[in-house]
Formats: sequence, C-alpha cells, structure tokens
Amino acid sequence: MASQIVYRYTELPSLIHLLTRRELTLLDPLSWDDKNDSSFITFYREKCNLKSVLALCFARSEETYHHWRVFAPGASGVRIQFDEDRLRNSIDNVPELKFQDVEYLTVDSLKGQRIDKERLPFLKRHPFYPEREARLLWESKNKNQSSLGVPITLSAISRITLSPWLHPSLVPEVRSLIKRIDGCSKIKIYQSTLISNAKWLKHGESAT
Repeated sequence: MASQIVYRYTELPSLIHLLTRRELTLLDPLSWDDKNDSSFITFYREKCNLKSVLALCFARSEETYHHWRVFAPGASGVRIQFDEDRLRNSIDNVPELKFQDVEYLTVDSLKGQRIDKERLPFLKRHPFYPEREARLLWESKNKNQSSLGVPITLSAISRITLSPWLHPSLVPEVRSLIKRIDGCSKIKIYQSTLISNAKWLKHGESAT
C-alpha cells in the first residue's frame, strides 16, 4: 500500500530554516488563532502537570484556497509535502513525541460526557473538519521550553509547492535558491496553479 501524504503550510523563511537545519520546529500553541484549540492544549498541560506542550500542524486534505489564505498567505507561502512513513521514521527516536490525527466534534456531541484529558490536544470543533489535520505534539514534565527542533531526513520531503500569489517571474529564482541548499537538489518544486490554471482556462475558452 502506498504511503500516506501529509502537508505542512508555512512561509519561505520557515522552509529555508527547515531545509538548512534539517529539522521541524515545534512551538507553543498559545499563539494560535483558534483560542478553543489553544485553550484545550493549555487544559491538557495543566491537568497532566506538564511544564511544556509544543506542537506543529499538518493537513491531510488536498490543496484548498482556505489552506493557502489561512496558513500560508501572500507570495512567500509554501506547502511542503511529506511522505508520512518516512517522516514517522525520522522522528521515531524522539522521546515524548506524539503524531496523531485530530478528531472533530460538535458542541452538542459533548453534552453529557466527560472528555478523557489525553484526548484534549487532538480535539477540534467540527467546522474545522475540512482541514483534516494531523498534529505533532511534544510534551515534558521537566523541561520548560517555548520551541523544539525535531531532526528529520530530507528524503521525507517529496515535493514543495510555491504560493499561487508568487509572481511567475520570481519562481525560477526561488526554485534555484531552494535547490542550492545542501541535499535539496532533487526535491520537486512547483508553483500552485490554484487561482490560475492553464488547462482549466483552456476549457473555458473553448466553450461553445
């Protein structure tokens, strides 16, 4: 069976950091826009007596306008495509690390039931379901950290997609810059055609 794919939407500086350092950077969820989400992780940290809980989010769903606008807005946005098996193999040796799919629930579905505290970091409200998020979580009872670098192998990256808002004239330069990073010469790099697709436009032009 073919390996699953997970996507990380981010910005060009973060991509360059990842490729150069060969590591994923997990951060404190307190800065997240969805306060329901970040609050659940705070509840988890407090209820489990943890000093640190850090996270990094991935998506399983195919490319959408929402993903780009929310998670990788503007011309510097990028989408990193990971082979999930290779990614998991890269991080297997990191203690206190969990990689798990997010579960989406309605408010009504929680009536009359108590949530197991272990589920808290992987629960979101149902309106976010189209993201189909998978979450990388690190926790510690002893270390108080605001970030964590998790080493990975670059072979876990199967493709990089550049922002649909990046001007086409800049694509060759950006592609060349990325490929000059040590170990990145063979990574496939394309620009998203989400908002301007030649094949789609051709069908419209040929309409009768």
